[in-house]
Amino acid sequence: MVVRTMAEFAASGETPEILFWVGCSGSFDQRAQKITRAFASILNKVGIKYAILGKEEMCTGDPVRRAGNEFMFQMMAYQNIQTLNNYGIKKMVTACPHCFNIFKNEYPELGGNYEVLHHTVFLQQLIDEGKIKLKDGGDYKGKKITYHDSCYLGRSNNIYEAPRKVLEALDAELVEMKRCGSKGLCCGAGGAQMFKEEEKGATRINFERSDEAIDTGANIIAAACPFCNTMLTDGVKHKEKEDQVKVMDVAELIAASI
Repeated sequence: MVVRTMAEFAASGETPEILFWVGCSGSFDQRAQKITRAFASILNKVGIKYAILGKEEMCTGDPVRRAGNEFMFQMMAYQNIQTLNNYGIKKMVTACPHCFNIFKNEYPELGGNYEVLHHTVFLQQLIDEGKIKLKDGGDYKGKKITYHDSCYLGRSNNIYEAPRKVLEALDAELVEMKRCGSKGLCCGAGGAQMFKEEEKGATRINFERSDEAIDTGANIIAAACPFCNTMLTDGVKHKEKEDQVKVMDVAELIAASI
């Protein structure tokens, strides 16, 4: 799979339709790299002209800001804004709700104004426009899927419908957890919690959330965030249910059904 960088587009005088912001998880985490490849393969199949920043992409600074290091966040943000503005980026898509949220809601005050879409919203648009055509009787027809709402998509940005609409297009049975939508339970990774040990309590929050997902009887837990994916996968492993229940990103489910 050939993925071109913004530098390559600029060198040939071309402009991509979108910048695919990969993010730290999507770049370096082995599990999340599969999500990146899945989404890139969809863009290739649909014929979207897109680019990545490659080695010019830095962390958005979301984790350091959540952890309280405002100075470091602003340094990182200004460097990203300079790179993006130099290339004249107008529209970007990312598979990470943390990147999505900070670009959409926190970069504008620093001079970074872009149209930012989460990949589930972009996938829904492509399905609605008829650009993504799913094969009949796909791999997930009749399978039970439950969707976990990421905090940075749901409560922070009110995106509840798009991921579900994408999953409904798979012709699977969508089953909801008791706590879903605006009442969804955090996986335990947001707010930079991903990078620290949890405080003592009765149970780990990701175990509790994974148990809720398993209790729906779903074969697949669909996530739309690499952090959530990690936490829920750990919860499924803790229950020793890896053979019966798979944690997959929405993009992976679509990529396997085209």
